Amino acid sequence: MLVTDKRLKIAGSSLLGVFAKCTDKVVLVPHEVGEDDRKILEAGLKVPAIQVMAGVGSVLGSLVAANSNGFVVTHHAGNEELQILREHGRVARLPARINATGNVILVNDSAALVHPELSSKACETVEQTLGVKVEKGTIGGLKTVGMAGVATNKGLLVHPRISKEEIAVLEELFKLPVDVGTVNLGSPLVGSGILANSQGYFAGIETSGPELGRIEDALGFLV
Repeated sequence: MLVTDKRLKIAGSSLLGVFAKCTDKVVLVPHEVGEDDRKILEAGLKVPAIQVMAGVGSVLGSLVAANSNGFVVTHHAGNEELQILREHGRVARLPARINATGNVILVNDSAALVHPELSSKACETVEQTLGVKVEKGTIGGLKTVGMAGVATNKGLLVHPRISKEEIAVLEELFKLPVDVGTVNLGSPLVGSGILANSQGYFAGIETSGPELGRIEDALGFLV
């Protein structure tokens, strides 16, 4: 299947990053995503789509942090869900009161920026499970770094209010270019509206042409 339009909805929503999570190996989607949309995601991201719940509902993207090495999930995730994920990498529950794991961890295959209030034990869990260097920090002053940014192995797109100091931290940590942008006609929470890996990306259905151009440039898809 040839995917030409990079805009779509998941579970009837433009908040793709809230409802799904992708890596360079898989894309996780909730059960209500239909077969046609699964095929579109698989073709555009060049990975298989895995249907799974993450303990409390369909907002998978908010409840799972993931890369090619594994998955760190909400502490509410059940054993059945963990067993499905173990077929695709290492898996651990985040040992923290924070439930929205995907919202508080920005990660690719080499590094992770995490919520500044995560405990040392939680940071160690992220480091060991995902095989990455971990640092605490913010993006645009926001602690929910997973919603304020998108990171692939080719680049980062982040909240437009990010400071120069925060950009320097990201560039040093990820060793990749960092750019700013929006999604879904002006939303600065780019992590909530974009699904991206090294092979492809999708943005929420409301995303404008100029926003798509910025996304493609930041994440390395402009030839």
